[in-house]
Amino acid sequence: MSAALEEFCGSVFWNASYLTRPDADLPVCFQQTVLVWVPLGFFWILAPWQILPMCKSRAKKSSVTKLYIIKQVLATLLMLTAAAELALAFVEDTEQDPLPAVQYTNPSLYIATWLLVLLIHDARRFCLRRDSGILFCFWTLSLLCGILPFQSLLRRALQVGFGGKLCNPEVTASFLSSITFAWYTSMVFKGYRKPLEIEDIWELKGKDKTQAIYAVLEKNMKTAVRKAQAELEKRKRKKRRREGDPDHGNNVSKAQSQDILVLEEKQPKRKKKGDKGDSGPRKDFPRGWLVKTLCKTFWQNLLLSVAFKLVHDGLVFVSPQLLKLLIAFVSDEESFAWQGYLYAILLFLTALIQSLCLQQYFSLCFQLGINVRASLTAAIYKKALTMSSATRKESTVGETVNLMSADAQRFMDTANFVHQLWSSPLQIILAIVFLWGELGPSVLAGIAVMVLLIPINGFLVAKAKTIQVRNMKNKDERMKIMSEILNGIKILKLFAWEPSFEKRVNEIRARELKDLVNFSYLQSISIFVFTCAPFLVSLASFAVYMLVDENNILDAQKAFTAISLFNVLRFPMAMLPLVLSSLVQVRLKKGQGVQGDLMIPLPKPTHEGQVCDGAGPRTPGGRVTLDIAPGSLVAVVGAVGSGKSSLVSAMLGEMESIKGHINIQGSLAYVPQQAWIQNATLKDNILFGSELDEARYQQVIRACALLPDLELLPAGDQTEIGEKGINLSGGQKQRVSLARAVYSNADIYVLDDPLSAVDAHVGKYLFEHVLGPKGLLNGTGRTRILVTHSISFLPQVDNIVVLVAGAVSEHGSYSTLLANRGAFAQFLNLYGSQEEDASEKNTTAGDEEQGDEDTEPCVEEGPDDVVTMTLKRDASIRQREFSRRWELDLSSQLSPLAPALLLRREGSCREGVKFSMYLRYLHAVGLWYSFWVAMGYVGQYVAFVGTNLWLSAWTDDAQHYLNQTYPTEQRDLRIGVFGALGVSQALFLLFATILSARGAMRASRVMHQQLLSNILRVPMSFFDTTPTGRIVNRFAKDIFTIDETIPMSFRSWLSCFMAIISTLLMISLATPFFTLVIIPLSIFYYFVLRFYVSTSRQLRRLDSVTRSPIYSHFGETVSGLSVIRAFGHQERFLQQNESTMDINQKSVYSWIVSNRWLAIRLEFVGSLVVFFSALLAVISKGTLEGGIVGLSVSSALNVTQTLNWLVRTSSELETNIVAVERVHEYTKVKNEAPWVTEKRPPHGWPSKGEIQFVDYKVRYRPELELVLQGITCNIRSTEKVGVVGRTGAGKSSLTNCLFRVLEAAGGTIIIDEVDIATIGLHDLRQNLTIIPQDPVLFTGTLRMNLDPFDQYTDEEVWKALELAHLKSYVQDLPEGLLHLVSEAGENLSVGQRQLVCLARALLRKAKILILDEATAAVDLETDHLIQTTIRSEFVDCTVLTIAHRLHTIMDSNRVMVLQAGRIVEYDSPEELLKKHGVFSAMAKDAGIVNTETTVL
Repeated sequence: MSAALEEFCGSVFWNASYLTRPDADLPVCFQQTVLVWVPLGFFWILAPWQILPMCKSRAKKSSVTKLYIIKQVLATLLMLTAAAELALAFVEDTEQDPLPAVQYTNPSLYIATWLLVLLIHDARRFCLRRDSGILFCFWTLSLLCGILPFQSLLRRALQVGFGGKLCNPEVTASFLSSITFAWYTSMVFKGYRKPLEIEDIWELKGKDKTQAIYAVLEKNMKTAVRKAQAELEKRKRKKRRREGDPDHGNNVSKAQSQDILVLEEKQPKRKKKGDKGDSGPRKDFPRGWLVKTLCKTFWQNLLLSVAFKLVHDGLVFVSPQLLKLLIAFVSDEESFAWQGYLYAILLFLTALIQSLCLQQYFSLCFQLGINVRASLTAAIYKKALTMSSATRKESTVGETVNLMSADAQRFMDTANFVHQLWSSPLQIILAIVFLWGELGPSVLAGIAVMVLLIPINGFLVAKAKTIQVRNMKNKDERMKIMSEILNGIKILKLFAWEPSFEKRVNEIRARELKDLVNFSYLQSISIFVFTCAPFLVSLASFAVYMLVDENNILDAQKAFTAISLFNVLRFPMAMLPLVLSSLVQVRLKKGQGVQGDLMIPLPKPTHEGQVCDGAGPRTPGGRVTLDIAPGSLVAVVGAVGSGKSSLVSAMLGEMESIKGHINIQGSLAYVPQQAWIQNATLKDNILFGSELDEARYQQVIRACALLPDLELLPAGDQTEIGEKGINLSGGQKQRVSLARAVYSNADIYVLDDPLSAVDAHVGKYLFEHVLGPKGLLNGTGRTRILVTHSISFLPQVDNIVVLVAGAVSEHGSYSTLLANRGAFAQFLNLYGSQEEDASEKNTTAGDEEQGDEDTEPCVEEGPDDVVTMTLKRDASIRQREFSRRWELDLSSQLSPLAPALLLRREGSCREGVKFSMYLRYLHAVGLWYSFWVAMGYVGQYVAFVGTNLWLSAWTDDAQHYLNQTYPTEQRDLRIGVFGALGVSQALFLLFATILSARGAMRASRVMHQQLLSNILRVPMSFFDTTPTGRIVNRFAKDIFTIDETIPMSFRSWLSCFMAIISTLLMISLATPFFTLVIIPLSIFYYFVLRFYVSTSRQLRRLDSVTRSPIYSHFGETVSGLSVIRAFGHQERFLQQNESTMDINQKSVYSWIVSNRWLAIRLEFVGSLVVFFSALLAVISKGTLEGGIVGLSVSSALNVTQTLNWLVRTSSELETNIVAVERVHEYTKVKNEAPWVTEKRPPHGWPSKGEIQFVDYKVRYRPELELVLQGITCNIRSTEKVGVVGRTGAGKSSLTNCLFRVLEAAGGTIIIDEVDIATIGLHDLRQNLTIIPQDPVLFTGTLRMNLDPFDQYTDEEVWKALELAHLKSYVQDLPEGLLHLVSEAGENLSVGQRQLVCLARALLRKAKILILDEATAAVDLETDHLIQTTIRSEFVDCTVLTIAHRLHTIMDSNRVMVLQAGRIVEYDSPEELLKKHGVFSAMAKDAGIVNTETTVL
């Protein structure tokens, strides 16, 4: 029943948990059905009796009264509202999201009801008593039932606020407000008054929302791709005909055509302008469809911007003509004053309209840019959700995220300039036409110079390109190493390997800087060429003009009109090569990076034969035939690499099945081997998008043993969990992952070894309460498929499947398999002692999990509270470690988007950047360098002003030598000095840029060096409280900014500043009164700037803060793909991605508009400057020469752009200089103790390996309580000591203390008579060996992973591998020791990684070995290997084993039992078992009753 109702109203009908909370409410569906139908039902049953009086119409009607009219009017109004509601439902109903049926039925019912009410009112006029009792009861009932929905609506309205989201004023802005962007002013003021938050920013317009844009794009994309594919097929057929390859057709299997579709999205790459066949013959893909799609999607935007651009380009050429008229007016004594005023006003108007058009055009272009980015990002995201896992393996998460960030960003940048492709040539042609009119054929000389400069420029660009590409490689390599260093920092510290890695990074960095400085030299040459250009052009034209013909005299009109036109020419000439090269870059990026990584070449037939994992040569998953009965509990067992996980992947459809099929009935829930945790609250992680049902939720939490954790987390189940579940322990993550599956209420549960990450007794508890025959999942016909390493649970499962080498070797119940004496029985005999009487099934588990699964409830008193105790302690330790992180993160709860550190830093950004940052940067550059660079720029602009004044004097010659011949020596002098001044201008600039390139490189080197060496020397606690991403960001983005952006920003700021000063100077020289105008204009300019800069900076900040969630959500999605797909939640993730994108889009959009707002206002200032310089020239007409007027107005025409640039560059510089601050912040973090001190330990220390703890205390951070509370003990030479204790007793802290990862809070540790606190960290760490808990490997050769300093010979390395049982494996590899290990050792199995760590320890062969229980994720075989090797090889060493399972340490000389940071027992295991203390209790839990039962 309730299911039908839920279908009917599209939401939950009844959920008791709605009432068990402080803000209780009824479910919407209940309100829409029960509360509506009860009064209506009552009314319809009884109403017909009320109409009867109408039928007996013998009685006469009574008269119409006021009351009657009011009642009828009200009833009619009610009917109209119902009709309106129905109409709305029809309007809102769309194909994408159809409305539930209830939206139609309720209004229809109401219409009928109000009609009936109208009739009854009329019928009552036949009776004496006008009112109706039934109607009265109906009204009362309706009122009572209506109160509940009404209060729900009210509460919702109050929560959201009546306005809902901030409405965008742009939608309602007037025409004038739209063209001047005045509607945005309120935001600028708000940003100036207080720091903007994301809530303050207006929502996007509906048509700009990601979903809307993407819907259109997707539609167009499908048709375009279909066409492109058809063309591809044609091309292929042609090619086949040419090659005459008969069997080629059969290869294109179904899988491949699928792959092409998979690639759709990846295409954005290199598919920019039709493909020139640069891809080589092998890789052939559907071509060029992306551009067509984009054009089709955004055609309106493109057309509008073309229109605005045309108007603007036309007006650009009007100004020089007006200037010509103005100069003529000044030189001509006879002309009328009104003409002058008219010209001044016209100049002002053209400048104004020009700027309005330009800003609209830019606004449209940038909108196009962000919309293209949004739609491509959405497309890439959607593709990632549907990508086959074979395709996924071809590219790392990082590459895909990069595709999303960098490449979509490139498209955005290209979109901004795409119109320059037609506009630049147009402007160039027009300019040439007008110039021809002025100077005749001698223009060609000037143009020839320009054309000559283009290939030079092209050559420089190409050179720069190759350097850039090379540098990208270096940068990627450096970042890869950096992120590995940061992820494996603990291992580096424990092994004292930092110097080796620091060296690796510095080598790459040196290469990078060498390329960088070459790049900067190239840049300075191209800047030099560009500065020479305008002046060389005018020099060539004027010289030729004068030399061609004696009669040609250069007068002011000609010279200054020509100069304005040349200035117009500069921009398109400069832009064209840039646009072309940026298009090339989009193609290059597409071609190079992505074609390589993200395109599967078609002709490669996909994996044949079996299900293939894409890992190494072995192909797991042979032929598997399985039939699993509904409602059963099936265990899948097998050795490492026998294909258990592959079987699971195949079930989830994550692997290609080559043959046969998989049939699954019912919904799935999946628990992966490595828990996947989202960055959300703990509660959200468990609910995973389902409705909350409080009772069930509590039940799940209890069953998954999460209650004790919740008590210890700072905010209970509302605690925000960091990325990848950083603030949960491994066991907690696994339990949350399990809880998510259990809560989802599916029919089939696929559990990939969920119990390996938790302690044994917790595992036992989970099995009993969740998975086992008595657990939460049993009953109601739920099928459970459990992959497990743990033998102890096998007796209780219904069916066991044994996998060997990817095939099912046998399956059946536990007893059947034992009786069969097959692989399973051998497996058991190897690893667990089989109790004789199988009737009781009392298996004492082998080495894998402690747990005495007794079917008689004899241990039942224990586990429950033991589990609770352990969990509490486990959590409290985690909490201690993370409490500082929480203090940080609680501050960030206010704005969940920004990590806390960001919030803390932003304080400094808001007051404007401290001046000291600029100084610090200049210091890093070197003060002499900085001074001479500045001097170079001053020199350049002095020469610039000189050139212009000289030209002005030159043009006045025309007046002086009226009607006489122009003396040749005068002519040569003019041309010569003009040339010399121009060349000196360019030389000064060259000097300045080359110096600044050297200086910038020096700054980059110094800052990176400081940052790197400091990060490697900070204590571990820093890495525990700082997310890796934040540190990586310093090395990636901030260092990049210091390398490339800041030097550019500094240079452009300097040159803009000087240009404005020199222009104002020239105008003031011409018309001294202009100085009066400068003052108010500069005040206005300053205020606009101040307002804008603070708003702009915060919008930039919001952009970066809201951008990272897009990428982290994407990264999270890719890593959790199998889970999302198994649960079938793709749609929800798509929506989440869209809303995350929209938040970012609105901040970027706001930023774009703020730029336009500013530009309009600044260009207005520029227009006023033009107006006043012209006006003053008109007013002081008699006293001025034509030349000086020309100079003043043509400089003024140029000033608008420069004013704009000055603001741009100052705000850019301010934004970028923050990078210096951020890097500096990390160079000031406090370091750990020095690596090497004066006091070196004696050679060959430690020779005996005795360890003494003397009243040793330690805490994680100063503000936390002690973890070890005064430990005193002696460990004798070559003794084997086991350390045990419940989770959180301080076992791991003990290793950290020996390596001084944690420094003592009191007491000492003495190893062989040396107090370890007195020697350097490296002297200490190089002489101890540890086999850590999680095996960490680094990218590089296998040999580098074993011996990064190359201290050992190859023989020694092979010996170590042989002892670690890896020799045969490594010998089989084609490269042997030089085998490349991929990121985090992905291409080795977990067991192999653990063995590599063992080999490291064997190679070091120090006197003291610490074994941090390395057997958690390893199957029994590997475990066994490790144990035997350690026993034989480390006989003469002191071995400390931190054990999580007691079996591993039952044969040690002594056992140290820790509890809450103190030693409670310390003696041989035999003695401790007799004592009946803590240890014997633990042993009993683990099923070790006396030592004899342990078989090893």
